[in-house]
Amino acid sequence: MTTGTVDQRIDGQRRRRADGERTRGAILRTAASLATIEGLEGLSIGNLAAATGISKSGLYAHFGSKQELQLATVEEAERILTEEVVQPALAAAPGLGQLAAACEAFFSYVERRVFPGGCFFAATALEMGTRPGPVKERLAAIQSDFTALLRSFAATAIDQHELPEHEAPDRLAFELHAILLGADTKFVLNDDPAVLDLARQVVRHRLGLRDAGG
Repeated sequence: MTTGTVDQRIDGQRRRRADGERTRGAILRTAASLATIEGLEGLSIGNLAAATGISKSGLYAHFGSKQELQLATVEEAERILTEEVVQPALAAAPGLGQLAAACEAFFSYVERRVFPGGCFFAATALEMGTRPGPVKERLAAIQSDFTALLRSFAATAIDQHELPEHEAPDRLAFELHAILLGADTKFVLNDDPAVLDLARQVVRHRLGLRDAGG
């Protein structure tokens, strides 16, 4: 076998692998969107095949079980949350700037309907909360990580004297997370952007920031 033939075979394998990864990514993006409407338990190879146009056998080649599909879907949703919310927050000025940026990025992520059923983790938390197992554990861990990130931003803001010394980072992170989840629920239920505008005002008031118009 010549060197050229070997190189062609390697290139072909790489292309097939890259194509497979793109296909898997597209499947999981669709699965995450479906999960915000039908729930993670509502995900099946059948309805995913109908939504993606990929055969059931093709989907089985990517996911060996329903739990594997659910976990991969949660991982994809976490990737999107990181891209849409966490990274913009981390790019802001440390402390109060990051707290405000995290909340605004979350509101934008919901308002732009990145997922049709609102925040993926808000949509699936209650559903899986009563179902012990690795999917519930992963969802809980991601929620905890996000709250911990808000707490770290709050602690920095206190250290930088941007917030009062008596402010408790844990409590503030809990309050802000509750505001985000409440706004998501009301926006999805009422389909009214005014809900998010009000939530923005509540966050800015809680952080001691002036309203955009004032």
